[in-house]
Amino acid sequence: MTTSVARAPSPLFSSSARHHRSSAILKSTVLVPPWKRRNLLLSAAALLLACQNSVAAIPPFDPVTNRERSASAALSQRVEDAVRFLDLARDLQAKGDYPRALDYFTLVVRDYKEFAFSDYARVGRALVLYEIGDRDEAIAEMEDVSISLKGYPEIHAALAAALYFDKHAALLAENQFTIAILLDPHYTDLSYVRENKHWPPSLVDSLQHFITLS
Repeated sequence: MTTSVARAPSPLFSSSARHHRSSAILKSTVLVPPWKRRNLLLSAAALLLACQNSVAAIPPFDPVTNRERSASAALSQRVEDAVRFLDLARDLQAKGDYPRALDYFTLVVRDYKEFAFSDYARVGRALVLYEIGDRDEAIAEMEDVSISLKGYPEIHAALAAALYFDKHAALLAENQFTIAILLDPHYTDLSYVRENKHWPPSLVDSLQHFITLS
C-alpha cells in the first residue's frame, strides 16, 4: 500500500516570492514622481501656514471687561483724590489754618464717605470744629466717631478733654481717657498732642485741665 506524503513548499521558493512582493510594494510607495512630491510638500506647507495664521488671529482671553477696567480706574482715582484731600487737611491743621483745614476735612467726610478712612477725616473735623466752630457740634461728632472708630486713642483722648472741660462730665471723661492711655500712653503728654498730633490750642488747654483736674 502506497502512502502519499504532502511536500512542504520549498523554503527557497517561499523566500524568493516574499522578496518579489516586498520589492513591488516598496517600488509602489517610494518611487513617487518628483513633481508629485513637490506638490505634496507645497500643500503641507500651505496648510501649516494657514493653521498658524488662524491661531494668531484668535485674540488672547482677557477675564476683565472694559467696563470693569474703567470702573477700577475710576475707583482708584477717587481713593487717590480722597487721600490727597485728607493729607492736605492735616497739613493745614498742622500749620494752624483751621478754617481751610475744616473745609477739606468736611469735603472728605461729605464726598468720600464710602471709604472707611473718611472716619479719620471726621476726627480731624471734630478737632478743628472745637477750635473755631460750635463746640456742641464738635463733641457730638467726637461721640459718634468714638463708636465707629472705637479703639482709636486720639478720639477717646479728645472726647475726654471736651467732656471734662465743656460738659463737666468727669466720670465719662475718665472712662474715655482710660481707653485712650491703655492704647497709647502718649496722650498724658501735652507736648505730644501739641507737636505730634497738632491739636488746636483750645483742645490742648482742655486736656491740661482734665489731667490736672483743674
